Amino acid sequence: METPQRYTFNKRCRLKSRSTIELLFKTGKSFSGFPFKVYWLFSTGEDWFLQAGFGVSAKQFKKAVDRNRIKRLMKEAWRLQKNALDQKLKDRHKHLAVFFIYVGNEIPDHQLVVDKTGDILKRLLKITDENCLADT
Repeated sequence: METPQRYTFNKRCRLKSRSTIELLFKTGKSFSGFPFKVYWLFSTGEDWFLQAGFGVSAKQFKKAVDRNRIKRLMKEAWRLQKNALDQKLKDRHKHLAVFFIYVGNEIPDHQLVVDKTGDILKRLLKITDENCLADT
């Protein structure tokens, strides 16, 4: 009997380590999928296979309420769609750190964030496959 999928985004799934975040921005790779810019880095030694962080520019959105709303939308879309990538990383014993930065000019609606996050996850799955093929 299969165990049901868990749609969680707990403390271990969050990218919080200052050193990992600095390394991600210094040596990690990035791509854009408007309205997001995504930084990613395969790393070693973490206890969790997939960690994600989210950011919104305070210069673009002056009110913390707006920034927090956008981050909440991003986290929710990520939480509901990340399971395929998480499972692939577990199967291949890879660790991936991902950081999303919202670069749009206005507060997005929920459906836009869900759609764009799905596109980004497909791209990250493809990157994971290419990386695993390069390692073999």
